[in-house]
Amino acid sequence: MELCTEMKLVGDTYGSGFGCGLTLTGSATIKGFEKVGEDLSSLRYENGKGLALTVHKRQEQDALRVWTEFSNHSGEAVTLEMLASFALQDVEADAIYRLQSFWSAEGKLRRETVYDLHLEPSWSGHGVRAERFGTVGSMPVRKYFPFLALEDSRTGHVTAIQLYVGASWQMEVSCREKSGRLTVTGGLADREFGHWTRTVAPGESFTTPQAVIAQGEDLYQACARLVAAQHPAISPVDDHMGILFNEYCTTWGNPNLENLKAIADRLEGKGIQFFVIDCGWYGQGAEWPLSVGDWDVNTQRLPGGLREAADYIRSKGMVPGLWFEMESVGPKSRHYNDPTHLVKKDGVPLTVGGRRFWDMEDPWVVDYLTEKVIGQLKAGGFGYLKVDYNETMGLGVDGGHSLGDGLQRKVAASQRFFQKIREEIPGIVIENCSSGGHRLSPAFMELVSQASFSDAHEITSIPIIAANLHRAIKPEQSQIWAVLRVEDSDARLHYSLAATLLGRMCLSGDIHGLSQHQWDIAEEGMDFYRKAAEIIQKGVTVLHQCEPQSYNHPQGSQLVLRELDKQGLAVYHRFENSPQGLPALPEGCKVVATFGQADRDFSAQAWLYEKG
Repeated sequence: MELCTEMKLVGDTYGSGFGCGLTLTGSATIKGFEKVGEDLSSLRYENGKGLALTVHKRQEQDALRVWTEFSNHSGEAVTLEMLASFALQDVEADAIYRLQSFWSAEGKLRRETVYDLHLEPSWSGHGVRAERFGTVGSMPVRKYFPFLALEDSRTGHVTAIQLYVGASWQMEVSCREKSGRLTVTGGLADREFGHWTRTVAPGESFTTPQAVIAQGEDLYQACARLVAAQHPAISPVDDHMGILFNEYCTTWGNPNLENLKAIADRLEGKGIQFFVIDCGWYGQGAEWPLSVGDWDVNTQRLPGGLREAADYIRSKGMVPGLWFEMESVGPKSRHYNDPTHLVKKDGVPLTVGGRRFWDMEDPWVVDYLTEKVIGQLKAGGFGYLKVDYNETMGLGVDGGHSLGDGLQRKVAASQRFFQKIREEIPGIVIENCSSGGHRLSPAFMELVSQASFSDAHEITSIPIIAANLHRAIKPEQSQIWAVLRVEDSDARLHYSLAATLLGRMCLSGDIHGLSQHQWDIAEEGMDFYRKAAEIIQKGVTVLHQCEPQSYNHPQGSQLVLRELDKQGLAVYHRFENSPQGLPALPEGCKVVATFGQADRDFSAQAWLYEKG
């Protein structure tokens, strides 16, 4: 396997083999470059016409971080229509893994062989076979995660890759030659896939997003190494796996001073670190959901403003948090019909469903959001920010060298605002939410402490989704909700609470109506979570057995083992038509704590164990 890169310039000859429109690899552009140097940190290529490519590489323990820089030292501007972050040639693999993702169904593992994908070479070696996939839009985790793994089934060896992208991206697996070895490329979505071109003037350069490549003896090890290479900006306030409460599934978008105080009173002394006020604190009347963008406090609900509510939460020993959808503008906002500062496509404001989008490159917008978001967080004394993002800008927008380039620029500006928040409010804990998991890409996860794992807050597939994400993000960042209801049986409470052991515990629901017995179960689950926290935070997932195919009607069971040195956490969920009995834990281990009872369908049990 050889590391290199790929690119294509507008005007150059496309590759042969019936690939035009299927792939931009193998063009005259890349064939015109020759390697002129290599060292531990880079590969350097030139084409003899003043153009240079540098593949930067940095070894980080068991992973390799790579990115490509294109430099124009010629006397003329050139236009890129594809520039890969990386390329791997001569990959020996006969199966690929992808992580599929839709709303409330994030991270489903999909394995296909080269035969399934029709990637066998032709009888003569002529004709390109290519599988190009990715995501188009400003939600980088939609249909797929920016992830790919390739397996050699003869040895079990796996090469896995993650792209650090915030918007449209692509991966491509191709086979051109009779050897059957594969070429893999990945990076920004190109002109064909994402309407992206970028003009580079003489003396200028352009650098791609980063990719991380890791190899392992199996998929578990390769994914663990990818995730270990992520460097999230976890606040020092949030470095010990504290428990959260979010009031959304308690008030259903109707927070007010009275019910927030009542919730805080009920939670006092239960060891909950964060209390997050979700949507509904702004706007007026029943149309508050449509007024995102104004961020005026609803004085009927909060007559004393946000500060009074936040101070009360702090007085009960919890860090107050607040929800914003800061990049969007709703139809009842006073800014909705003023196109001056909105994202445009084809010269008119881009409207998706009931939302328009702030142009985050616009200095006026940055100043406005600095006042409305950062200013209100500071004034209210909030230590936690939940950032939601509930629509995608799609193919692209105005403001760049192409629609796709415009999109990348707008999203990069949003990411800079995340950084600005951290700079202006040191220690703030930021949660990345995008209708659940649409922004669970490393590029966004490195800007935040936590993320909403999904919007699947009360359905039975919660533990399935939560376990899926171990392959893509750190569990210490993956916020799993346990929504507690008065009608919940003991088995259902165990089921919901055990799912949070696959990430960060967040509670919501009918906390006022729960019986003392139900609260006893909840507090038992919280105590068990605290005992397991170090394993969740620092451990490695060594087993993920998941039988269900349907997420709406899961059948069978799921077992997840996560280990840290000689300590282990086992989380077992039973679904419909599940096998009787309990799963086998690692041979010779000693169980030191147990939570729940997996004695029927839709029940759960967890164990802490020590290995001999």
